[in-house]
Amino acid sequence: MSNSTKYVFVTGGVTSSLGKGIISASLAKLLQTRGFSTTIQKLDPYINVDPGTLNPYEHGECFVTDDGAETDLDLGHYERFLDVPTSQANNITTGKIYQSVIEKERKGDFLGKTVQVIPHITDEIKHRIQLLGKNGDFDIVITEIGGTIGDIESLPYVEAVRQMMWEFENDCIVIHLTLVPYLSAAGELKTKPTQHSVKQLLELGVQPNILCCRTEHELDLKLRKKIAKFCNVSMNAVIEARDAESIYDVPLIMQEEELDKVVLEKLHLPIVSTPEFNKWKSFTKKLKNPNSEVTIGLIGKYVELKDSYKSISESFIHAGVTNDTKVKVKWIHSEKLNDSNVSDELGKLNGILVAPGFGSRGIPGKISAVKFARENKIPFLGICLGMQCAVIEFARNVLDFKDAHTTEIIDKTPHPVINLMEEQKKISDFGGTMRLGAYQCELKPDSKVSSAYNKNSISERHRHRYEFNNNYLEEFEKNGMIASGKNPKTGLVEIIELSDHPWFIGTQFHPEYKSTVINPHPLFVSFVAASLNNKKEN
Repeated sequence: MSNSTKYVFVTGGVTSSLGKGIISASLAKLLQTRGFSTTIQKLDPYINVDPGTLNPYEHGECFVTDDGAETDLDLGHYERFLDVPTSQANNITTGKIYQSVIEKERKGDFLGKTVQVIPHITDEIKHRIQLLGKNGDFDIVITEIGGTIGDIESLPYVEAVRQMMWEFENDCIVIHLTLVPYLSAAGELKTKPTQHSVKQLLELGVQPNILCCRTEHELDLKLRKKIAKFCNVSMNAVIEARDAESIYDVPLIMQEEELDKVVLEKLHLPIVSTPEFNKWKSFTKKLKNPNSEVTIGLIGKYVELKDSYKSISESFIHAGVTNDTKVKVKWIHSEKLNDSNVSDELGKLNGILVAPGFGSRGIPGKISAVKFARENKIPFLGICLGMQCAVIEFARNVLDFKDAHTTEIIDKTPHPVINLMEEQKKISDFGGTMRLGAYQCELKPDSKVSSAYNKNSISERHRHRYEFNNNYLEEFEKNGMIASGKNPKTGLVEIIELSDHPWFIGTQFHPEYKSTVINPHPLFVSFVAASLNNKKEN
């Protein structure tokens, strides 16, 4: 049975956090530069329908796509590497699979049959895997399977892969990412964990075609031969995935290891062109050789787990390279910040970013940070809740509405400058019900944002329930806080900026979701440039 789309499955063994997402994104980048239209999807074994209701401490950042899917943070890596938007179809969870099968059973679609993991759950998984390919938009679909081989949760996914390997035998391959640990006492790399991991995969009926071996040291010829022999793979299919200085080095390392060539051979696809990596190489060179450095404070309540702000920290890398500058991020816990220590904590910063979030914890610290940035003319970027904190701070300290707040925190505040969106008032379910996905925004001519974007109309991604209360807009604008970006249909204030400040911007949307290596986000580029300018002047 043949198929016009080819499928590459990426599994992980031995331990978690080996970097399946980065390997998948790097391979996709290599295939893309060879002229193949490529996309990546993530299969997540948890029973949550999506990560939207998960605590960032549990799962890191929740990434949002143009079409409003709340997804795993790996989709951010996919977009940053490929510069191609992902969608609902690129992230599948066990929760989504079971929800769909149960809904079909309730409707009687199975005609009274006993619904089981095989074939009903595995059929649904296979259907979802093939959705991206069936539209005919992609030559190659790379599917990353979350978790580690041996986890009970991912067994149905591995079984679905086994079935697809038989159904489309010339069109499917499996890359298995494993660990080859170095034992310092013995002074050598050990292949046994990899052998055991492949054996576990074989017990589930899946023979990997390629092994990517994460290692701190070189895999010499002798070790490669040993791994190939014991794991039933060809010698050229044992790929060394050495620890890299930056995730952006990984595509170049994988190119040296010829991962893309091996994949194309195994998929019976022509090797027609050599990847042109000039832009990527220029990016990594600039990343390693900056001309200057700026320090920007990131004020948030999840700073212990930096993955909670993954897209923001990567956006700083992209914007830093554009400005030939290293952006040094100082992670500051908003709960530990107040008016009495804010000067000591933030006084030496070149720029201040107040991060998104939900709930009351850490809000006073965020408001203190906004006040400090506003009064001391330090470049400021507030994202989502960060923008709302800027509005609250301005209302309290400039407009003298001392009790101003968001109704998210104080329902009966006398000055609800941030209010629950009208369409959110009747919603009781929390999962997938926020204002999600891309919306248009019209920019005010001659504003700081219009010069940063160099255009008057933009589209940005959202994830929020609360908005600027337009009843107060006239009062704000009269006193110098301008609504420089609005949704053309609803009048929702998307962007605020201060007219008497070098660079003070708050966005209701999340600009960090759209920054990529090839297209760094203009707001971050402008913010880093302003921070650099602030450093030079002071």
